[in-house]
Order: sequence, then structure tokens, then C-alpha cells
Amino acid sequence: MERAPQDPHAPLAGPGQWHCPAPRFAAGEVPTHIALVMDGNGRWANSKGLPRTEGHRAGEYALMDTIAGAIDAGVRYLSVYTFSTENWKRSPAEIRFIMSYASDVLARRTPQLHQWGVRVRWSGRHPKLWKSVVRALDKAERYTADNTVLDLVMCVNYGGRAEIADAARDIAHLVAAGKIRPDGVNERTFARHLYLPDVPDVDLMIRSSGEQRISNYLLWQLAYAELMFVDTPWPAFDREELWDCILAYAGRERRFGGAIDAIRGGGEV
Repeated sequence: MERAPQDPHAPLAGPGQWHCPAPRFAAGEVPTHIALVMDGNGRWANSKGLPRTEGHRAGEYALMDTIAGAIDAGVRYLSVYTFSTENWKRSPAEIRFIMSYASDVLARRTPQLHQWGVRVRWSGRHPKLWKSVVRALDKAERYTADNTVLDLVMCVNYGGRAEIADAARDIAHLVAAGKIRPDGVNERTFARHLYLPDVPDVDLMIRSSGEQRISNYLLWQLAYAELMFVDTPWPAFDREELWDCILAYAGRERRFGGAIDAIRGGGEV
């Protein structure tokens, strides 16, 4: 059942201020790193007779509410797919709106995120990205650099294949310069050349709006992530839905390639 979106103009409850407190999670039940694919803004708006841009506006409140919920749950890293390398295929009008709105949201919300102890970080490519967005991201990173409650990774002009290709190119240059031996390149070497090498792999990826694909998102980091696809469009997503996803994650068994020999019934196999 689709949840009604919050009024984007309503006062936003910060961490610890929600009318329904976060569930009590046992040690090890909360994902260290959650990645979000915030899908469905445009479709949600169109279904209500509104232009796609209004979905992006409503999605701002959902993002801030989800960040507050992640803090309350004890999540340490939260990555959000804000604009992909493939999103440049959208209409020029929508791209202009997203670029302008992203700069505006960062300018307005950075002080609030700083108050919450959030460290804003940027993962993505510089080329093609509007200078106003780059400046806003850089300013947010500097302003919040010392915060340690939650790292918010803004994946802007980001693509998983692009990140892997960029890492491979960096390593190739080092090999050509004689700084790395070819037979010394391994997974650890490669991981050190990702955009944010200190950020751990994703434990849980959540995609809203019912689509069941990862869309070139954090391909390296999602290797052993648990995947959840919820029907709720992003503007109607909130911290309580995030907590529901974490509860479902806590009930899953993660073996990382291992296996348990659990023979049932006592018969021979």
C-alpha cells in the first residue's frame, strides 16, 4: 500500500524527534552502509497530473526524513543516487531543473545536516556537471568535513561502470610509470582507486517505486549487498519505511559465499 507523502513544506522532525521512535535493533542488525536508489519522483508527479519537476521537490522532504531515520537507527554510511551518468539523456528542461534545484537544496540543507552531525561527500565525475553544483558540493564537503555521525555520499553524475573505468585508468597509468607491477594488481589495489576508497561496501541497497534493477549503481560496492525493491514511490518514502527495510535486512542470513550444511528430516541425502 502506497504511503501518502509528507507535506514538503511541513516542519521536518530531526533525529530523535519523530512521533514514533526507531525500533530497537540488536548488535549487528543495522547495516553499516545503505545505498538508496530514489526512484519514482517523475512517475509519482505525473500520476497526480503534475510535471515531473514537482516530484523532485517532494523527494527533498523524503530524503531529509530518511537521513534523520538512518541516524536514529545507527546507520553509519548512506549513499544516495542523485543523478547518474545516464540521466543526461533526459529532457534539457528537466536537467536544468535538477541542476538548479540540487544547488539550491545543498545551500539550504547543509547547515541542518551539519547540525545533525552529517558529513556530506560527493562521488562522481566532474565533466559535464554544472559548476554551480560542483561549488555547492565542495562547499558542503568543507562545511561538514569534521562530522562523524553519518557520512552522506551524494552520487552526482555517477555511474558504476564509469567509476570502474576511472579506477582502471588510474592503475594503468601507475603501471606504465613503473610504480605498480602488473602482477601486483589485485582487488585491494583496485578498491584503493575507487572514488571514495575509505567508504565500506554496501550492506543493503533499497530501490523505491517498484523497479527491480540496480541501474549501474555502485557496481563494485554492491558485490554482496542485500537488495530490496519496495513499491513506494520516492516522494512517499520516509524513515518508518527505512526502518521496515532494516528490520527485514536483520532477518536475512548473509554468508558471503559460504554455506551451511543443514540436512532436514534425518533421512539420507
